[in-house]
Amino acid sequence: MKVFLTGATGYIGSAVLRALLANGHVVTAAVRNEEKAATVREAGAKAVVVDLRDRAALAPLLRQAEGVIHTASGPEVDPVFVPAVLNELVHSPTQFVHTSGIWLFGDNPAITEESEPNPPEIVSWRVAIDRQVINSNVNTAIVAPAVVYGGRGGLTQLLAGDGSAPIPLVGDGTQRWTLVHVDDLADLYVRVLEKGAAVGYVIAAGGENPTVREIAASAYRGIEEMPELVEETADETRARLGSDLAGALLQDQAATGRYAREAYGWVPTPADWLGTDRS
Repeated sequence: MKVFLTGATGYIGSAVLRALLANGHVVTAAVRNEEKAATVREAGAKAVVVDLRDRAALAPLLRQAEGVIHTASGPEVDPVFVPAVLNELVHSPTQFVHTSGIWLFGDNPAITEESEPNPPEIVSWRVAIDRQVINSNVNTAIVAPAVVYGGRGGLTQLLAGDGSAPIPLVGDGTQRWTLVHVDDLADLYVRVLEKGAAVGYVIAAGGENPTVREIAASAYRGIEEMPELVEETADETRARLGSDLAGALLQDQAATGRYAREAYGWVPTPADWLGTDRS
């Protein structure tokens, strides 16, 4: 399949690029500059330097695609890019896989595809964009990743510490973060693209819902002297991380990702929450 991919050099997008190429797809990646273009070409894909807010430049690229995956989602890009995609693909069989996120569903112990959005401020802008995608006449699906970990990044790294100093938790550490490994997430994007037919959310949760304290402690399993895990008040976390990010990270969330497994044959693999190794 000829796939147009955004965010191909980002944390999630680079994993999606690898998965697409491994599955035999021909990828054209939108990038912001020649340095990023070189990275994409080295990986084995075609690169196009284009502004995702330039509708005229995007139009021919979208028309040539048999599938579109958007991982460069953001409040500055989506209000222009998403309507451009929906407009160009309205009379096309092309599948559009958009990206949202688990934070959209607020404090929720059992998030599913039917859960109503209840977003903290940092992701409140997503509601209107996602509604446009769902209500369009285009073949669409919205992947909503859980908190992503693994590889070279992920928010769990906020809890890693250096092994020699006390590790501040986020809040008191009792709230759960529902997780997904970046490689499993990439695999799901490819499956959704190939099968399509969601027309709504696909919750990308690996089924692991540890507390923040459990995530922080996971790096020191088997080590005799574990650094102190220091609880914070919500206000202390807001002061350290900023009120917007803290508002999302203080949420208690859990999900199983059952629909993704049943509809797409997705089989996520448990791994080290603060490392890169798969177990």
